Amino acid sequence: MNDRTYTRWSSSDVGEADAFAYWSDVVCDTFVGVVMRPGPGRAFEGRIETSVLDGIGFAELAAGAQRVARTRRLIARDDEDVLLANIQLRGRARLEQNGQAVELAPGEMAFADSARPYTLEFTDVFSQLVVKVPRSWLPHRRSLSGATAVELGASGPGRVVVDFLVGLNRLQGADPAAARALLPHAVDLLGAAVSWAGGAAPLKASAAALARERVLRFVRGNITDPGLDAAAVAAGCGVSRRTVYRALAEDGVPLTELIRGLRVSLAQRLVSAHPDRTLAAVAHECGFGGEA
Repeated sequence: MNDRTYTRWSSSDVGEADAFAYWSDVVCDTFVGVVMRPGPGRAFEGRIETSVLDGIGFAELAAGAQRVARTRRLIARDDEDVLLANIQLRGRARLEQNGQAVELAPGEMAFADSARPYTLEFTDVFSQLVVKVPRSWLPHRRSLSGATAVELGASGPGRVVVDFLVGLNRLQGADPAAARALLPHAVDLLGAAVSWAGGAAPLKASAAALARERVLRFVRGNITDPGLDAAAVAAGCGVSRRTVYRALAEDGVPLTELIRGLRVSLAQRLVSAHPDRTLAAVAHECGFGGEA
């Protein structure tokens, strides 16, 4: 899929009395369903610029004080399973999830898991970049269950991930094709960052994850090939089939399930973007053997 969509919203598009209600609707449509409350004091102002590049969402927002809560009721109503990487650009934020709380300063990043309740609080004006990734795209999915509201500081290996994502978001506007080429590396870096947030030492995680990241990158890059199987992945990555299976074992997702899940996700995006296409055409574009 080669579509990039871009949208801009601002509270100034509506009257002051409707500004926060309008903002709440935009946030829920952009990320996941949440309950929002404005902070005290001045009239609310907010703007958000969003883009979706090959299934990965980027949203840069600037707004006034507010509190955001994702509740169990909303999770039951909206079962979207995504990781939200929140990068603080200006001001401060507090994220709480799974009984853990982190304070974010500019240059720091924290993860929120959409499948579990969380709260985000901003006591003053702020700006953030939020990257939204389907959890099925990430390695180390299981580590999220116990270590979500964990921040990666403004220095060390976490800073490399932050700088890459901020730079990639800027690159989209100037050169979408180059940004698309770099997108798999963003997913790989986020996977490594999730591992670090789960408690793995960065250097150890990087060494252990090398084969896994290579396999995942190859599978994602060749997902439309109907001949994609363990032998093709092994040959493409320059490893044995046994290594391919071992590389995926930690995530508990067999290769066939990974391929099928990625193809289904691609098919969903194609159907959404091109509702006029036949099911047979979508199946062919996604690498399926047939409509069934």
